[in-house]
Amino acid sequence: MTQNSHNQPVTVMFACRKNAGRSQIAAALLAAKTDDRVRVLSAGTTPANELHPQTYETLAEIGLEPLGGSPTQLTVDNVSESDWVITMGCGETCPIFPGTHYEDWDVADPANQPTDVVRQIREDIAQRVDQLIERLDISTPDRH
Repeated sequence: MTQNSHNQPVTVMFACRKNAGRSQIAAALLAAKTDDRVRVLSAGTTPANELHPQTYETLAEIGLEPLGGSPTQLTVDNVSESDWVITMGCGETCPIFPGTHYEDWDVADPANQPTDVVRQIREDIAQRVDQLIERLDISTPDRH
C-alpha cells in the first residue's frame, strides 16, 4: 500500500492519550524519514496542554522538532481521513473506520520519565517507524 487512490499521499495518524510524547515523536520521525508521499498526523484522545519537555529535548538531540506546536485532539474526521492509524496507549477510545489499517504499538509512556528513558522510548519508536516505512513500501528520501 504505497499510495491511496489518485496518487494522493498515504496519511498516517499517530494517536496516544495526551499527544505530548509518543505520538509526537513518531510523527516527527516518520515525517523526517519520508517525503511528500506520506502525510503525517498526530493527536490525542485527551490532549495535554503542552508537549513533555523531554519530547522536545530528545527530538532536538537528533535534529528534529515536533510537527505541531501543541497537542491536538483526536477527532472522527482526522481518523477517517487516515489510511493508517497507529495507536500507542489510547485503548478503545479511537474510532474505527472500514478501509483504514489499524495497529497498536506497545510503547512506554514518556510522561515524567528521565531523559535517558525517553531516549530509549524514542529509539523503540524509531525502529517501529522504520518497519512501518518498509511495510508501506515508501523509500526514504535521499539525504546528501
